[in-house]
Amino acid sequence: MATDTNWRSREWFETPELYGWTRQAALQGMGLDPASFQDRPIIGICNSWSELTHCNAHLRDLAHSVKTGVWQAGGVPFEFPVMSLGEFNMRPTTMLFRNLMSIVVEESIRANPLDAVVLLGGCDKTTPALLMGAASADVPAILVTGGPQLSAHWRGETLGSCTDCRRYHTELRAGNISAEDWGELQGVMVRSAGHCMTIGTASTMATLGESLGMALPGNAAFPAVDARRAQLAQRSGKRAVALADNRLRPSEVMTPAAFENAIRTLHAIGGSTNAIVHLIAIAGRLGIDLPLKLFDQLSDSTPLLLNLKPSGQYLMEDFCYAGGAPALLKELTPLLHQDCQTVSGETLGANIAHARIDNADVIRPLVSPLQPDGGLAVLSGSLAPAGAIIKRSAASPQLLTHQGPAVVFEDHEDLLRRIDDENLDVTKDSVLVMKNAGPLGGPGMPEWGLLPIPKKLLDQGVRDMVRISDARISGTAFGTVVVHVTPESAAGGSLGIVETGDLIELDVAQRRLDLCLPPEEIERRLASAPPKVKDSPRGHFRLYQEHVLQADQGCDFDFLRAEP
Repeated sequence: MATDTNWRSREWFETPELYGWTRQAALQGMGLDPASFQDRPIIGICNSWSELTHCNAHLRDLAHSVKTGVWQAGGVPFEFPVMSLGEFNMRPTTMLFRNLMSIVVEESIRANPLDAVVLLGGCDKTTPALLMGAASADVPAILVTGGPQLSAHWRGETLGSCTDCRRYHTELRAGNISAEDWGELQGVMVRSAGHCMTIGTASTMATLGESLGMALPGNAAFPAVDARRAQLAQRSGKRAVALADNRLRPSEVMTPAAFENAIRTLHAIGGSTNAIVHLIAIAGRLGIDLPLKLFDQLSDSTPLLLNLKPSGQYLMEDFCYAGGAPALLKELTPLLHQDCQTVSGETLGANIAHARIDNADVIRPLVSPLQPDGGLAVLSGSLAPAGAIIKRSAASPQLLTHQGPAVVFEDHEDLLRRIDDENLDVTKDSVLVMKNAGPLGGPGMPEWGLLPIPKKLLDQGVRDMVRISDARISGTAFGTVVVHVTPESAAGGSLGIVETGDLIELDVAQRRLDLCLPPEEIERRLASAPPKVKDSPRGHFRLYQEHVLQADQGCDFDFLRAEP
């Protein structure tokens, strides 16, 4: 690493052409005295704030803390907006726009006189989009996420969004709670600013930001409204100035070893299935290949330690008080590459050297884990030749080995139309299958994979079944749900040829997902069933359709991946 004042921004301001002069004149026009920005590094604050993204609606306040840290360290902060992706409001899915946001991030960094960047995100897809864009631009960067909401409480029970939203919605459909109960629950579920306080995708990606080395220790778990969140943002602003001086780039932090640390962390926290797609995409921007077999290999040797919903019983606030990501990573020390460089200026090992577990029921010791292997498993077989994912830590143990007849829904609309039909031929042993919900089929691979239990079975007390699709699920979801089936239906995958009544076999221990048909019958059906791709005639939808990769390659655009 170099340490000097040969900042990137000098190419904009110290140039003989007129534009260098006018750029400085424009800064003075904004009320900045020349002494306040000359001979100082320029620090960008890449802010995904939006009132349409409730998880990120407090990020403007956090940006002020970052600016304070930048000024204190001798830098000049400039906040700029980028696209914001809100899970609740965007249709059909934020995943359709993750790559677009990453392009906006990359080009905003590349086109402006920035010596380092603070990445402000939080909601599920904003954090991976920020890291993808920063990786491609490869200008020094540090991640600050907005933090989780405070825990919810209702009638003596501690609840997490939206794991318990889903649980109680099932009970509403079953008639076990009233519409009045449901309305009361709605009013208490989101108690503060911040993202979901389970170990859903937002909390997962914030935690992985620490294990990748792109965020300061403590970033993952401080609640959004905790004063320590603002303090961390301030420290991150200071560190951004040091990163500008030292020119430590994302490609020097997010190395193959750092990604292995992140994968092990993902398994140890029982994190979101979405993180597999995101990690593959981020790594791809750096020319690093993360095959699904690596995720599965590391899962087998990484125990599940974090007792958080949906796989466990606690929430992110409890994780914070138990020691947060530093304590969990300290417990994982024998399995990690401790010499990886981080944005703190220290190695990962140094970052976690003094961490401790303050609640061993929330963060389990390595010798007494929740389960001996990781939360996620990668499946393959005749139904998923290129892979599929299951969160085994949130599944029903008795269903991890199962064979049953398929009940097929051609798409999400077909599912919604028929799932509660009293005449639906379904039993608790059936396997619910939904097609055409992948990257091309959705489009955008929406979080539709948590197929609802048919009403007739809910009335019988059934609360879980094997469910299979090429969709995704929220990181807050639970159940025996197989997702990311690849190739997807719309790309000619064998999921697209499944017919109601076909036997499907799931064997998580053997990592198998099979359509129980003779190979020649599978080939015959594939030959006579052309892919069904929805027509997208213009704009981003067309760009997406023409260039998106499948789930096993991170669903990135093919032209954005770097050469190995």
